[in-house]
Amino acid sequence: MPPPTEPERPFVEPWHAQIFGMTHALAAAGSFTWPDWASHFGEALKLALNAGGPTDGSDYYDVWLVALETFLIEQDLADRDSLDDLRAAWTDAYLSTPHGAPVELSSKALSGA
Repeated sequence: MPPPTEPERPFVEPWHAQIFGMTHALAAAGSFTWPDWASHFGEALKLALNAGGPTDGSDYYDVWLVALETFLIEQDLADRDSLDDLRAAWTDAYLSTPHGAPVELSSKALSGA
């Protein structure tokens, strides 16, 4: 008898589920429509594939993140400088967090101060 296989997980990394949930929450709050997002994301996937991205879907949520950032900027819901500052704060928090501990942003980083 073969060993049991691990059930398929819809999200490989916790941040995949978080960005998916954040996108759904923004759409549910009326920040944008789901069809508008789906169209934008579909175009981002095509661009990534045409640029030589992997064909196995391994970059799906990486593309999702970039697409969401550009979509939020296009919808005037965010600006590039704020997103760059937030990315830098996450990088700093990640690099300074001991292995196994949850990565947390300071309230200063979250407020954009």
